[in-house]
Amino acid sequence: MSQEYTPDFRANDYVVYPAHGVGKIVSIEEQEVAGLKLELFVISFEKDKMTLRVPTAKAAGAGLRALSTPDVISHAMEILRGKAKVKKAMWSRRAQEYEQKINSGDLIAIAEVVRDLHRADDQREQSYSERQLYEAALERLTREVAAVKGSGEDEAQKVVGEVLMSRAA
Repeated sequence: MSQEYTPDFRANDYVVYPAHGVGKIVSIEEQEVAGLKLELFVISFEKDKMTLRVPTAKAAGAGLRALSTPDVISHAMEILRGKAKVKKAMWSRRAQEYEQKINSGDLIAIAEVVRDLHRADDQREQSYSERQLYEAALERLTREVAAVKGSGEDEAQKVVGEVLMSRAA
């Protein structure tokens, strides 16, 4: 068995887990599982009231990453300002692609989903599944923006909302 790269995270670091978004490493503990001693990152997702334990040796393979840099955040905001790129494929196929982008944990891909699914007030109503995907992507984006900027989620939501509205104008 090859030794995987162990990310250099410490307790109280904010990290991004692809399937759940931004969480905080509460501690790094050792547990015995099936006779093996494992070192685990204990990650708390406060908003979801969930705790996740990820083996430190498998963290990189699971997609656990540090928060994005301010440069990546500004690139994501540029993407939000861009024109929506909605493919002509069937909705089920597009929905699958959007879901994959959201769960990839890649902030740029998530920003693309928000941009493509955002509706201005004068545009047609979103379907239920469209709205669900849009809200999931928007929440992931705003949580990471808030964590990177060290602001509250409300403040981050306002910033993202202003960028989306400036596009519509």
